[in-house]
Amino acid sequence: MQESCSENPMSVSNAEEDGRSISCNETLGFRVGQRVHISGDPRRIGMVKYVGPVEGYSGIWVGVDWDNGEGKHDGSLNGIRYFQANGDKSASFVRPQNLGTGISLLEALDLRYRSDSTKEEEDEMYVLSARNKRVTIQLVGKTKVQEKLSHFEELLSASLPYLGVRLTGHPHQINSIVPNLKELDLTGNLLSEWQYVGAICEALPALEVLNLTNNFMAQDITGLPLLKNIRILVLNNCGITWKQVEILKQSLPSVEELHLMANKLKIIMPEPSACSNGFDLLRLLNLEDNCIEMWDEVLKLYQLKSLEQLHLNKNKLKWIFYPNLHPINDLLTENDVQGKGIRPFENLQCLLLGGNLIEDLESVDSLNFFPRLMDVRLSENPVADPGRGGLPRFVLIARLAKVQILNGSEVSPRERKDSEIRYVRLVMTKMQSHNPEEIKRLHPRFSELKELHGIEDEKPSTALTGPQKMAAGLLSITLKWVGVSLGEKPPLTKKLPATTTVGKLKVLCESFFKLKSIKPKLFLQEEGSPLPLLLDDEMASLMELGIGSGAMILVDEEN
Repeated sequence: MQESCSENPMSVSNAEEDGRSISCNETLGFRVGQRVHISGDPRRIGMVKYVGPVEGYSGIWVGVDWDNGEGKHDGSLNGIRYFQANGDKSASFVRPQNLGTGISLLEALDLRYRSDSTKEEEDEMYVLSARNKRVTIQLVGKTKVQEKLSHFEELLSASLPYLGVRLTGHPHQINSIVPNLKELDLTGNLLSEWQYVGAICEALPALEVLNLTNNFMAQDITGLPLLKNIRILVLNNCGITWKQVEILKQSLPSVEELHLMANKLKIIMPEPSACSNGFDLLRLLNLEDNCIEMWDEVLKLYQLKSLEQLHLNKNKLKWIFYPNLHPINDLLTENDVQGKGIRPFENLQCLLLGGNLIEDLESVDSLNFFPRLMDVRLSENPVADPGRGGLPRFVLIARLAKVQILNGSEVSPRERKDSEIRYVRLVMTKMQSHNPEEIKRLHPRFSELKELHGIEDEKPSTALTGPQKMAAGLLSITLKWVGVSLGEKPPLTKKLPATTTVGKLKVLCESFFKLKSIKPKLFLQEEGSPLPLLLDDEMASLMELGIGSGAMILVDEEN
């Protein structure tokens, strides 16, 4: 059958309206909205959008819109529209016998753990850790392992990704076979109805961790039972809306971790003045890779009293602020704070903001007002990218008083002290061009750090003259050659004036390392920073860059 993407004004919105597929649904077992996969390839999953005849071709066809977007058309063929696909070429027509409609949970358990596994299947075997990370199973003594797994009552964790699970099976049978199952990974199956999810949880009373990633869940959540034992629920890329989250929370009194990555979430609540409460035990909320633009949406979570970790990487946030410092449209009034003793995000310790659009210093400084915040990620934001005029790591550390982990790297006491001293000296070089009020506004911690480390204002000295005065202003800098064309060279330690510019240092490096027709490229290697900082402003001095004695500068070559 040759398929095309031709357009036609004629539109058939669904199978029922055309009247061509009602009897087909009943006889073939396919229905619009059903999840299916290609027979023999359970990873190629899609949603049924049409069941019925296709003009010019014999028999019955199933129109499928594929999750991976790899099809042949958009739901129209030879000028006739049968359905509307999500993409221009995400759909195709398939013979019913070439589609799989799914298997039961027990069939999947039997297939994965009792049948002989291929090498590829063994490579994909894993269990979920307490933090929902995959831990590969090593099959040491395969026969012995299979014999043990044949006694399913001993199974505590099951991983059943992409096996086409759609149905539960008889609840009593499930409970009798795997009564002690605590962790269940159902990533990439054909589940869509919440009633089946509820049936699985009721059949597994010991279940605490449930992963439904890449299952396209229905909008209707009516009839979901109380899932009182679920502690970790993963709903990444499931098409979840926040309205559904608010309904789900009524069935999840014990949930401690909720993962909602890649659901295209833009708002936290439908009503602009509403605050999300409930979820009394929720410690970790993962909203990474969504579409949240306004920080006001995030502030609606301030009443989650047990929240310790909030993951917001890869959204579209442009700024952040602590609610005590700004009005929030009735979200947080003075009476809330003083009368009820509420401190916004009072237990939040980890805030991941990597990969957003934050570019202002006020957003960085506002992190100091979160009462217990100590783990922050700001990487891949303009404000933290020195290549785009953002702040280097040492400045971020100095501005963030309580942070112990920055961008996934621990801030040691020594690194903090060195960073704060470098930062103070950097600000002092700018004091002549800014008045005290401007310095206070731009650098809120400057006076505090200056006093903390006992750094005094630089004053003209008459005690030192000539060589003594010059030596007092020298910095001990280690230069390390890392280029490939000249091979390995021993590091050099040089005493240089703090006023030495990057451009001047490049010239000196040409002499120090005897570089002929090679232009050097300089990087500052900072302790705790995963990547060295490119020094590309040739007019900036070592002092202005906050580089002090003991610094390591890597010397590479221009491409």
